[in-house]
Amino acid sequence: MPKVLVSDKLSMAAVQIFKDNGVEVDYLPDLGKDKEKLLEVIGQYDGLAIRSATKMTEKVIAAATRLKVIGRAGIGVDNVDIPAATKKGIIVMNTPFGNSITTAEHAIAMMMALARQLPEADASTRAGKWEKNRFMGVEVTNKTLGLIGAGNIGSIVADRAQGLKMKVVAFDPFLTPDRALEIGVEKVTLDELLARADFITLHTPLIDATRNIIDAAALAKTKKGVRIINCARGGLIDEAALYEALKSGQVAGAALDVFLEEPATANPLFEMPNVICTPHLGASTGEAQENVALQVAEQISAYLNAGEISNALNFPSISAEEAPRLTPFIKLAEMLGSFAGQMTETAIKGIKIEFEGDVASMNTRPMVASAVYGVMRPMMPDVNMVSAPQIAKDRGIGVEVVTREQQGAYENYIRLTVVTERQERAVAGTVFASGKPRIIQVKNINMEAELTPSMLYVTNEDKPGHIGRLGTLLGTLGINIANFNLGRAEQGADAIALVSIDGQLTEAQLAEIASLEGVKQAKALRF
Repeated sequence: MPKVLVSDKLSMAAVQIFKDNGVEVDYLPDLGKDKEKLLEVIGQYDGLAIRSATKMTEKVIAAATRLKVIGRAGIGVDNVDIPAATKKGIIVMNTPFGNSITTAEHAIAMMMALARQLPEADASTRAGKWEKNRFMGVEVTNKTLGLIGAGNIGSIVADRAQGLKMKVVAFDPFLTPDRALEIGVEKVTLDELLARADFITLHTPLIDATRNIIDAAALAKTKKGVRIINCARGGLIDEAALYEALKSGQVAGAALDVFLEEPATANPLFEMPNVICTPHLGASTGEAQENVALQVAEQISAYLNAGEISNALNFPSISAEEAPRLTPFIKLAEMLGSFAGQMTETAIKGIKIEFEGDVASMNTRPMVASAVYGVMRPMMPDVNMVSAPQIAKDRGIGVEVVTREQQGAYENYIRLTVVTERQERAVAGTVFASGKPRIIQVKNINMEAELTPSMLYVTNEDKPGHIGRLGTLLGTLGINIANFNLGRAEQGADAIALVSIDGQLTEAQLAEIASLEGVKQAKALRF
């Protein structure tokens, strides 16, 4: 009988789920806070169910000699050393969708409180004042809500807002026209959203592309008197710029559940009377905590009893027998997806994955999941190989899989095509006998390149002198070339260079490369 430790406070209903599934369970909800005691006992367990108090460090994971699975009741896994767990063969799971309704409802509640100045009016009334004329609010009916991020939580917010008779416009690079129609929102550019929205609410992860997405420049483009809600991540809003916009009246008010630095015990925004602040309460309801607890218990039980993997952050769903053959192809599929995802800048309508040769007869499901994960990861760092196909489906992104016998020179061949509103972009690869994935075709141009951690992608006109100019510039910039791979459609037509480099390019360096004579596009890629 497998044995599970619950080292944080979870619902007793979750404990009962373990028992009902024939799993022995020790419920020790305060153990996670005692690092030494946890180190002492962790070797006795096959599974671990936690929240945020238990810190699964490399040292603790090293002591977990029997541990097969860690289940986090919630989304964030900052308290788990995932690389260490992966190295030890421990599956790390989370419950990414259990908090969605609760977080969406908190955003709506913050919007309503902001519209009617409820916290300040409450404080004034409790102080014995009766300032009825001071607190003049606004209706949300017939107002425009600007949604930055239309994923799982954002789409729920859109649904609730439409119930309040609001017009909803959305900016999201992954939102397809069909999905926008399905959830009843108008897809717009960020600038259009800023110009039209009466209320703006953010529901996007914090990545390089979204960091300070609401900055001074963005705030200057908004309607005067806009109201802003953030229940997603601190860092999406430039807090200093928001402070100035609140002072000037460009922004009429803000409701913030998240902050750049948390716990937020001191922040200039706290001084502003037109700001509502809550201490990261988005997931704080009894229902949400119950949901994630039950989900994590079901997931851990299914894995320990049947090998079923759900919402794994560090491993696709494959059997032990398949792993040796599939692993290099899973890596290739992820790299092809990542390549295409990093090159894609408009909304994705579909992903087509073609398997040819021996690989077509293998279990392609983990490879498909890995490819979709690779495509989506540049814009959604919280996505994983298991959740990626469902997220793609939820966002209206079609995934087509084609398998066929060998037709070309390669015994195994995977081709991935990303379909956007404007174009199709394809990239293909294979795995050689060495087990190393290789790119063999980009945009129908044949070439061969090993994908390395840091690369430069350049498209250019096929004219004499380009390679020399590019190499010279990279040398001048202090960028060491590890490998230089070339391909072209035909003489004098488009050509591609894939350059493996040591270190990473800065935006300024990339701009210099892009300005070279004959260069049509220059992009830094990371794998």
